[in-house]
Amino acid sequence: MSNHTLVGIQTLLRREVNRIVRIWSQTFLPPAITMTLYFVIFGNLIGSRIGQMGGFDYMSFIVPGLVMMSVITSSYGNMVSSFFGAKFSKHIEELLVSPMPNWAILVGYVAGSLFRGLTVGLIVTCVAMFFTDIQIHSIGIVLSTVILTSIVFSLAGFINAAFAKKFDDIAIIPTFILTPLTYLGGVFYSISLLPDFWQGVSLANPVLYMVNTFRYGFLGVSDINIGVAYGIILTFVVVLGAISLHILNKGLGLRS
Repeated sequence: MSNHTLVGIQTLLRREVNRIVRIWSQTFLPPAITMTLYFVIFGNLIGSRIGQMGGFDYMSFIVPGLVMMSVITSSYGNMVSSFFGAKFSKHIEELLVSPMPNWAILVGYVAGSLFRGLTVGLIVTCVAMFFTDIQIHSIGIVLSTVILTSIVFSLAGFINAAFAKKFDDIAIIPTFILTPLTYLGGVFYSISLLPDFWQGVSLANPVLYMVNTFRYGFLGVSDINIGVAYGIILTFVVVLGAISLHILNKGLGLRS
């Protein structure tokens, strides 16, 4: 990697970090408030009636899922809004004609979304500590899963932003695909509670593998095989990364 390319990536990342921090009331505060309500309603009020799940009290069981849910929505939302904004204001065209390689442009934007996703995940984890004791079974699995998942949804947000033609288009995927996948991804329950048919359907949901791997990092329990889950997550990183780079190289949806 040349020095100019490294400077370009650092500049993009610095711009993204400055933007995210500047509008902290829109990027950090809403997920903290939303997840606090989840902890109060589902953890304390409803969780006390549910009892244990997976061998742990309900609050401890849902904490990893809620942290992962906040990371997913923040990473996706940051990429789709930031990149579409760059496309809408047409300064993405200046980036495309610059000496900066396309892969470096992608890395810069993904790094910015990664920063927001991980920061929000850390904030939600700190909020969870007011409601329950956080235990960590494997810090390596926790960090690797949250980073890979954030990258996956940053790349998915990039593809959404590249093909979006108006602001309404960047809300369609989160509303009709991302939110249902997240809520049905085992955040609030173990799929062992489901009938066999719905367990099979759940296994087609990629979010299930991310949530369960993350939960295994915290609690040491999972509904699915961790090795298979890593394979699926890495496959999504490679496939979505290749599609995103192809979009940049061909200028699909980017040039007016």
